Amino acid sequence: MTTALTSPTSIQQQWHRLEPIWQGGVDQVQAGLPHSQLAPAWQILLLGDGSPTRHLGLLTREKIEVDVIDMSPIGQGDDGAPSLISAIPTPHLRRQVWLRTASGQRLAYATSWWDANHVDDYLQNRSLPIWESLTRLHTELYRDIQGLYYGRSPALETAFQEKGPFWGRHYLFWHDGKPLTLIYEVFSPYLSKYLGSV
Repeated sequence: MTTALTSPTSIQQQWHRLEPIWQGGVDQVQAGLPHSQLAPAWQILLLGDGSPTRHLGLLTREKIEVDVIDMSPIGQGDDGAPSLISAIPTPHLRRQVWLRTASGQRLAYATSWWDANHVDDYLQNRSLPIWESLTRLHTELYRDIQGLYYGRSPALETAFQEKGPFWGRHYLFWHDGKPLTLIYEVFSPYLSKYLGSV
């Protein structure tokens, strides 16, 4: 009996990109969306430049914890990420996490792409939320939101235990005038409990 060899790229966990029903770019991010398309409270969460971890903690009144589900070196490729991945120096490392309450409710999913040679400079404790890690280091950041998504994902429906479609976004974190990481986030409809309907 022979053993089949699998290449490292084929065994890497894939990330959960939305299949867009609608998507918008910088113009929509800057102008905001009609309230008939996305309620004001949801726009503050999606289009605001504050920390989603902090916002989720304020909404739920619970500590927000991170479940790291993937830390994969992906080399020089684009990994199917938004095109802004080209702004992040290579080789890339992809990190995937669930943001959840201490009581276990998943609220968001995030994938981030880092310069693999410097990720440990910023994520010294990889189990902490990015915002908390960077705050501990007193790292000054600018969150540059570049895209919005409204779309479907069967995998996220299962993980969130909520029916889609879902709202998501992607953005660059800038530090010292250079892009630090590219982040893609998707939020659970469970948040309607706090924000009202979408």
